[in-house]
Amino acid sequence: RGGQTGGMTDPDGITILRIELENIEPLIWRRVAVRTSINLKALHSVIQAAIGWLDYHLWEFAAGGRKYGMLIPNDPDWNERIRNAATTKLSALLNGGVREIGYVYDMGDNWQHRIIVEKLKAAETGALYPQFLGGERRCPPEDCGGIPGYYEFLENIASKQINERKAALDWYGGLYDPDEIGTRRITATLSRVANAGRRSR
Repeated sequence: RGGQTGGMTDPDGITILRIELENIEPLIWRRVAVRTSINLKALHSVIQAAIGWLDYHLWEFAAGGRKYGMLIPNDPDWNERIRNAATTKLSALLNGGVREIGYVYDMGDNWQHRIIVEKLKAAETGALYPQFLGGERRCPPEDCGGIPGYYEFLENIASKQINERKAALDWYGGLYDPDEIGTRRITATLSRVANAGRRSR
């Protein structure tokens, strides 16, 4: 069975997404498989887990000229320009022809992500989704000051000045290897998301 029928996305199908953190070299990226029936709030949780963010800040998706996020009580200015991510399914965007989605996390540090729809296909029998399919390079530290702060942090942890290196790692709260993405942690977090989704289906 194919991932699309009659031009519409298979409601029981999955999509393979490639998530790239923009404007950073070398590239930080992840690949995940999610059900097309997932809503954008749940997709936000998948991205947070896959990249390695801690979900401390505001976020929004952009697709097809519209923005999607969580509505904020008593903030009409925000709510007026945002559509509710919790009630918008990924399949609605896919059926509208969307094949690339923008995602911004932390409006201060302004982490911009590009989400590329790589493939639509049938779900594997008995499989749980979301699934982590790979990636490269570790997520920047939360609240490091955006891209300039991230590069400065990398310089400091590689510094020959012991005090600079120690201060940076103390601020981070442990060791930081830019090449270690933490596959075990990502897989465990997405498994919890998948199991929670199974209980709510």
